Amino acid sequence: MTLSSAIELQIRQAKLDDLEVVARFNVALAAESENLELEHARVMAGVEALLRNPAKGTYFVAVSGGKVVGQLLITHEWSDWHNGDYWWLQSVYVHPDFRRSGIFRALFEFVQSEAARAPEVCCLRLYMEKDNTRARAAYHGLGMTETNYRVLERWFERGPSEAAEG
Repeated sequence: MTLSSAIELQIRQAKLDDLEVVARFNVALAAESENLELEHARVMAGVEALLRNPAKGTYFVAVSGGKVVGQLLITHEWSDWHNGDYWWLQSVYVHPDFRRSGIFRALFEFVQSEAARAPEVCCLRLYMEKDNTRARAAYHGLGMTETNYRVLERWFERGPSEAAEG
């Protein structure tokens, strides 16, 4: 795939060899989008657990010049209302040097194409930080619409090894 800026791009499923860069991108994503400082070891353990167990989700990476320059994670939620699988887009990140060059669009279109071919998938969904206007504009530009749902949560304090065991 060649983008408008003449960047050669390959999109593929992430492998265990991508663990370090995916974890680094996730730490950067949290810092940039939510001003959160994540514990690198915990993120590494979480990414490794997912890469070793595809039932947890699937990372797709965008590779240019042999380097991972972007990523997108898909996790699954079964909808009994729709008798179908929601694919949640998470951990969306493009390296700053490659932003605004179509890499996220290429990742999104790849995943959208995969979802369209999978008969059990009924919806692509994502959540974003509420004040991230740039992300909102990008998602709207790809045809996504906002819902009437609000996200609520209840956290449990666990260390990286405890969470991996459970």
